[in-house]
Amino acid sequence: MLNNLTDTEEGDGGAQGQGDNPKESSPFINSSDAAAEKSQQYDAKNMALFEEEMETIPMVSSMLSSLANYSNLPQGSKEHEEAENNAEAESSRKKPVKAPQLGTLMGVYMPCIQNIFGVILFLRMTWLVGIGGVIGTFFIVFMCCATTMLTAISMSAIATNGVVPAGGAYYMISRSLGPEFGGAVGICFYLGTTFAGAMYILGAIELLLIYICPQAAIFPIEGLEGAEAEAALLNNMRVYGTILLASMATVVFVGVKYVNKLALVFLACVILSILAVYAGVIKTAIEPPVFPVCLLGNRTLVWKTSFDVCAKTIETANGTVTTKLWSLFCDSPLLNATCDKFFANNNVSEIQGIPGVASGILTENLFGTYYDKGDLIARKNMEGIVEDQDDPLTNSNRYVLADITSFFTLLVGIYFPSVTGIMAGSNRSGDLRDAQKSIPIGTIAAITTTSTVYVSSVFLFGACIDGVVLRDKFGEGVHGNLVIGTLAWPSPWVIVIGSFFSTCGAGLQSLTGAPRLLQAIAKDNIVPALRIFGHGKANGEPTWSLLLTACICEIGIIIASLDAVAPILSMFFLMCYMFVNLACALQTLLRTPNWRPRFKFYHWLLSFLGMSLCLTLMFLCSWYYAIVAMVIAGSIYKYIEFSGAEKEWGDGIRGLSLSAARYALMRLEEGPPHTKNWRPQLLVLVSTDSEHNVEQPRLLSLTNQLKAGKGLTIVGSAMEGTYLENYDKKLLTEQALRKLMETEKVKGFCQVTVSSNIRDATSHLIQASGLGGLKHNAVLVSWPRNWKQGDELQNWRNFVELVRETTAADLALLVPKNISAFPSNGERFSEGHIDVWWIVHDGGMLMLLPFLLRQHKVWRKCKMRIFTVAQMDDNSIQMKKDLTTFLYHLRIDAQVEVVEMHDSDISAYTYEKTLVMEQRSQMLKKINLTKTERECEIQSITDSSRGSIRRKNPAAVTTQLSVTEEPPAASKEEKPEEESKSASSPVSPPVQVQLINDTTTPTSPATPAALLSPAEGAQSPGEQVQLTWTEKLDGEPAKAPKPPGAATPEGVKDIFSMKPEWENLNHSNVRRMHTALRLNEVIMKKSSEAKLVLLNMPGPPRNRTGDENYMEFLEVLTEGLNRVLLVRGGGREVITIYS
Repeated sequence: MLNNLTDTEEGDGGAQGQGDNPKESSPFINSSDAAAEKSQQYDAKNMALFEEEMETIPMVSSMLSSLANYSNLPQGSKEHEEAENNAEAESSRKKPVKAPQLGTLMGVYMPCIQNIFGVILFLRMTWLVGIGGVIGTFFIVFMCCATTMLTAISMSAIATNGVVPAGGAYYMISRSLGPEFGGAVGICFYLGTTFAGAMYILGAIELLLIYICPQAAIFPIEGLEGAEAEAALLNNMRVYGTILLASMATVVFVGVKYVNKLALVFLACVILSILAVYAGVIKTAIEPPVFPVCLLGNRTLVWKTSFDVCAKTIETANGTVTTKLWSLFCDSPLLNATCDKFFANNNVSEIQGIPGVASGILTENLFGTYYDKGDLIARKNMEGIVEDQDDPLTNSNRYVLADITSFFTLLVGIYFPSVTGIMAGSNRSGDLRDAQKSIPIGTIAAITTTSTVYVSSVFLFGACIDGVVLRDKFGEGVHGNLVIGTLAWPSPWVIVIGSFFSTCGAGLQSLTGAPRLLQAIAKDNIVPALRIFGHGKANGEPTWSLLLTACICEIGIIIASLDAVAPILSMFFLMCYMFVNLACALQTLLRTPNWRPRFKFYHWLLSFLGMSLCLTLMFLCSWYYAIVAMVIAGSIYKYIEFSGAEKEWGDGIRGLSLSAARYALMRLEEGPPHTKNWRPQLLVLVSTDSEHNVEQPRLLSLTNQLKAGKGLTIVGSAMEGTYLENYDKKLLTEQALRKLMETEKVKGFCQVTVSSNIRDATSHLIQASGLGGLKHNAVLVSWPRNWKQGDELQNWRNFVELVRETTAADLALLVPKNISAFPSNGERFSEGHIDVWWIVHDGGMLMLLPFLLRQHKVWRKCKMRIFTVAQMDDNSIQMKKDLTTFLYHLRIDAQVEVVEMHDSDISAYTYEKTLVMEQRSQMLKKINLTKTERECEIQSITDSSRGSIRRKNPAAVTTQLSVTEEPPAASKEEKPEEESKSASSPVSPPVQVQLINDTTTPTSPATPAALLSPAEGAQSPGEQVQLTWTEKLDGEPAKAPKPPGAATPEGVKDIFSMKPEWENLNHSNVRRMHTALRLNEVIMKKSSEAKLVLLNMPGPPRNRTGDENYMEFLEVLTEGLNRVLLVRGGGREVITIYS
């Protein structure tokens, strides 16, 4: 089949191809028109079974053909890949990409060798051995080399797990740990590389001014002592370092190709210098070189050009004469001159600085000697005669002194930069012939080689060189020679010149690589502030990045001390290596399906050990630098998290989040949360208009204000229709919900459900939202607006069903009424009250919600008041004490008030309200009203009722109510009748029951309350009221007679003019209306000025015949209140007094 495809591609271009639909853009698909036509022609001939899908998915043969020509170019993100594809599509005559030719030796091994061997080996290695001792330095070298080896193993696993474009550590970390970690560590790696450039430049200047051409110093050092000499040296380093930095930056700006061509020359200098050292070690076994060291007592003397003979006097033919050394410590060349006390009391001796590998000096150098700044460098096995220990040191500039205070952790920080550079091979992965083979072999081989050289150097230096020479950092005791140069063969200049060129080359490499790393980070567009550094010259050279790199590098130059700069870059490199190990360990432990590295010799324990070593070394080097580096990385991480572009690179942190979420969900499934852990997990139900805008945006404002508990939030919306037809609308609605959630700063999820009707869609949301133990436990939905209008009939029915479903599911329900009057997140209440009307116990929801609201800045200054209702037989004083104690134990600050509601007569207004409610309910059931008639219905009934009240005299009326009892099988409490029943039955006469009630006697809750108006009770307190129940003997309820004319349209007018009949009212409805009115009256009296009123929400009737009455009860209960939050508990305790 591949041959057939090749023949077709080599043909006339497939002019007869069928169809004109383009292929999907993909990095593995040739998206040119001609190729698309050829592919379609081929598909139509051979793959008819899949021809309908060919528009969106490619043939395997065409994908493999493109994959074969795939090049390892930097593709930081999807945008880069798409840009490359578009460029390929525009130009059909694309130049052939030159295949990478570099192998393991030249592509990985040699670059790593060049980057690892550096300035520390030549300028500080001997000093480290002298100060730390052979054992201590070996431990430092071993720990640092082990760290880089473990990091190389982790890096090899990551680098062989797919194609790694040129980008090195940044690319690997960002694609393994995500853009936040990648950006933070990438910038730290960039800073480390930049400061490494500064360190190399300072090393080159140190070689120039101290060993090559001391007379070139602008600020002369000769004759100065202590701080003055140190300041002069640092100023010289700053001036020459700035000049060299400007020169190197210019070379990099003019052309990187010159830097790359000189890289082999610099590498040759490094290798020759190391070979010269080993040759010198071998020569010391045969013939040690002559490098005498002059000691005064046990103190090492500075021996440059100040004296020629290491002796106080010499014997000549004319007698004993003094030497130049005598004149340095005495006031005259005469033998009877006044001399320095220490000079007069101690002899001058000359020792061999390099006794040779066979001399046994190794035993003296096994253990370290640490100095404070200004201490004398003295020989261990010799003692100097000091008359008075308190005498100040004189002629200090004649002795070799310690220039810095040394300690073990300082040595670690100075040495670690000498093992960095292990990323050089992975940085060039785009130029390798087989990156997945070359990177592990070349990198590990380079680390093995360099580690062997370092470890052997520790023992060879300790075995060949005397301790006072090793501790002499600048070679002042050996005629100003580079200490390692004294060991080299054939001449110290081999090391001096070789190390100078190698440090210059390393500096150029740093100034070349660091800007490109910054440019790669900027082009990934994960750090908005760095976008400008993604641009450069026409050929892609990072001009702006080079300028920033030079400026940061100048900071290191101004520090001017190699020993101070080294720990800084150690921090950044160690942090980078730590995250490489973390990335490998994380991918291994998560066992993601895409984790299939070709390099098999890795383990998560090794990666974890490497990560631990990196973290340990960071704090060993310098704990304050480590903290600063972590703060920088953490700040960058948070900045990218909040301001950076969102990238999805399939990183390990995403996988870790999924694993952690799965683990947490499984733990939540073990049982319900304890009361102390309860927090509102809200399902917020909103509706959208035809433009997909949320109709109740203040619901999300209230959600934000309730989220002090930091629980789950799901914003849901229901759509009517079929899923396939409304999929696009569903996506638009989800997008609108996310946008509003972002605006209102609500953190959570959104979910849109499509069903055949709104009722079912809402029910599906309540049932299916959430996952496992992370489900909502409360529903927040607004009060249905204009529910009394006929066209809103279904809305309030859905609302009542929602109340029933939440009750059945043991979910709490929060219903804000007048949601548009609730404050936005930007408003502030400077004063006011949040009033809680605690009528029935709901598990503590009414206590918890105000506490959560007051955590938000909108409600913070509002005070909380709690009202509860006392009945006739309750002790209100004791209730107040108990409630105060309860709130004290709950740690809730609130004012407490107990409202006494005595049994009172039912007013005529209650009857009238109940009558209007029941008449409206009856008419909506019996008559199919038109829209116009439904709109005027309420007004008509209200007008008629008002007229009847004016005509009647309630005080003179003896009330007789006829209430038909439910069938015995039904519960009278659960299913109160709403329709009036006939007083007689054709089967049997009714059973009459008379209840005599005096208004002065409290009514038992088990018996119906006396239905007396206040006027009636005042005029005749002892008058009896007759209540009548009608019951069918056969157990069937009597049917209510039809209203006159109800079966015909002409009868509508008669019904509207029908006078109210109090005798036909449902007693249960009257009592409920009475309760609603009384409570509303009390609430209005106490809380009319409150900023928010929280109130127990009564449950709906269990039978569905009284739903409209239920809505009316709630309307009456909350009438006149500005902001009301109706609350129903979820059937469990949500607040506790225990800790």
